[in-house]
Amino acid sequence: MPLANDVFVGAIDQGTTSSRFLIFDKDGTPVASHQIEFKQIYPHSGWHEHDPAELISSVQQCIDEAVKIFLRLGHSLDAIKSVGITNQRETTVCWDKQTGEPLYNAIVWTDIRAQELVREIKKRDGADGLQQLCGLPLSTYPCCTKVLWMLENVPRVKQAYDEGRLMFGTVDSWLVYQLNGGPHKNVHVSEPTNASRSMFMNLETLDYDERLLGFFKLDRNKITLPKIVRSSDANAYGTLATGTLKGVPITGCLGDQSAALVGQKGFSPGMAKNTYGTGCFLLYNVGEKPVISTHGLLATVAYYFEGKPVYALEGSIAVAGSGIKFLINNLDFVKESSKINDLAATVDDNGGCVFVTAFSGLFAPYWIDECRGTILGITQYTQKGHIARATLEATCFQTAAILRAMAKDSGASLAELAVDGGMSNSDLCMQTQADLIGIPVKRPAMRETTALGAAIAAGLAVGVWKGLEELREVNMVGSTVFEPKMVEEKREGMFGRWEKAVKTCTGFGAHFL
Repeated sequence: MPLANDVFVGAIDQGTTSSRFLIFDKDGTPVASHQIEFKQIYPHSGWHEHDPAELISSVQQCIDEAVKIFLRLGHSLDAIKSVGITNQRETTVCWDKQTGEPLYNAIVWTDIRAQELVREIKKRDGADGLQQLCGLPLSTYPCCTKVLWMLENVPRVKQAYDEGRLMFGTVDSWLVYQLNGGPHKNVHVSEPTNASRSMFMNLETLDYDERLLGFFKLDRNKITLPKIVRSSDANAYGTLATGTLKGVPITGCLGDQSAALVGQKGFSPGMAKNTYGTGCFLLYNVGEKPVISTHGLLATVAYYFEGKPVYALEGSIAVAGSGIKFLINNLDFVKESSKINDLAATVDDNGGCVFVTAFSGLFAPYWIDECRGTILGITQYTQKGHIARATLEATCFQTAAILRAMAKDSGASLAELAVDGGMSNSDLCMQTQADLIGIPVKRPAMRETTALGAAIAAGLAVGVWKGLEELREVNMVGSTVFEPKMVEEKREGMFGRWEKAVKTCTGFGAHFL
């Protein structure tokens, strides 16, 4: 039987390739979970979509299945005090204000169909000053260009806009809206770590900026944007309307990368984490004032609980785990992701191969939309193991480039890098990472830090945890530290070869779109 003071928090983790629901105890340990992969839609080269209805149904199914496990363990539903949400960020959903029905598939953050549109927008007066307001450079990555593409190319979206019926949201907004019951409750909110990815939000005011909306030629009377609220709030997100947790409040929300920083307890300026998921994202806590990068990084909101918001510098890598999926699904190298590590370990090095995994162009710190995936240095000696190792190294090289840029922007070098996400399970990959950045890499024993961050945001709002100090020791036992072993001369030589490879593969994108 559960103790009377047992309390738990649920966490929806809606990612790029799967949805999950986890239930955490007060010590930050997941006691039950369920995960469902959903369909990835690729209508054309460079296009990537999700079915918005499937995002909702997969989340609802995960909640119900995880709760079944929770109850079988002898726990009570009443012990689950609240639910938090973490989600893929720039993925863009447009739906009908009257019916709540999606007007088009969700356009995923990796999608580059707006590449030509971005080139045209960059010519507008004022384009150079956008990043100072919102923290993001103009590219195919943020939501704004996805919305503009839909307005130009999807008649249903354009008609809804003209008639004032168009609702826009990132995935967090879409989930909250639908989980509350859709247009009947009309809970249409977002929070700064997600809202900042639209390029519509001012980083300083944490509200929509008329200068930004004006630049993108959007009429606020024709498009309904979600109200921006705090990342942790007892009332703003409503309650679950259906399912086994009907009536349980949603009390926290964080974009996935901010959630991972919170889950790693990166609460002090100078702390950083790197999450190796479908893509790879490095966040560096810069404190209560945003730092606008001059070296190819993004300025973003780390979290906004009580008091002042906390900001971060971010380095975004488009391809990490999806590079491994490419070797499995497209080239049939192995049958499952966990075997890539073993394949890469069959060789001592990359055999001279460099794989620039620019399937969607290159993100930070390069921001080259015209790059495409390129394997360089292949000879008759090249084996599958060499390409597998080069695939792991591609993420590590880009992380090294981001850390070099962060040192220039912040004026300080990182002392240690906290890591999580699927690829962090590979000892070979994490040792390679430590070697290529020249600082220790620290991996927690419990690696569900993104979902834990969402649970923390939700739990803080309802008093499961009284404050950040109470959380500092959560998930600290059993960490593994990878110390760098590579000499500096070799590290610099390998990084120089990577940079040369990046230049070599630039300019290929225009031939495919």
